[in-house]
Amino acid sequence: MRYADDANIYVRSHRAGERVLASVERFLRERLKLTVNRKKSQVARAWKCDYLGYGMSWHQQPRLRVATMSLGRVRDRLRALLRSVRARKMATVIERINPVLRGWAGYFKLSQSKGPVVELDGWVRHKLRCVIWRQWKRPSTRARNLMRLGLGEERACKSAFNGRGPWWNSGAPHMNQALPKKLWDRLGLVSILDTINRLSRMT
Repeated sequence: MRYADDANIYVRSHRAGERVLASVERFLRERLKLTVNRKKSQVARAWKCDYLGYGMSWHQQPRLRVATMSLGRVRDRLRALLRSVRARKMATVIERINPVLRGWAGYFKLSQSKGPVVELDGWVRHKLRCVIWRQWKRPSTRARNLMRLGLGEERACKSAFNGRGPWWNSGAPHMNQALPKKLWDRLGLVSILDTINRLSRMT
């Protein structure tokens, strides 16, 4: 059995799209003897169609962006990798996820819409701060480590004993201040945005 690769065809109007779709389907079916998956074939606006993990923005001058489905998939993969790392050193955790971040950034280096990438970078750091908060376990340990990372005693103690959950605390100002991006850079965590920007300058 033979399969055709995915393809997007861009035309000026919806009517032209319907006409081209019918023509292409007929050509594939009658001339090439290929089976067309009608469920995956559609006429739609460019920004509603993803292709090889990419999508298009809706701006007058369209820009390449990372498809929403691709963002969801990489988050799922990182969640799976971070699920069993609570007792490990952060250097080991970073070493474990860096290949995924580096490879993902390399594939999506053509993305021109940086907002989702910035958000993904922030989400990764949020997840890692959550790992650290859980590793600290006791409020007294959390207060001591927050002070070691530069917070004043009163603020560190108030933050450590606030009774909130790990995810809330790992996104709160006290953890953002204690563990800022520059610290993650020193620890060797791959920044997807920085990697994409560097690769863009090289092309």
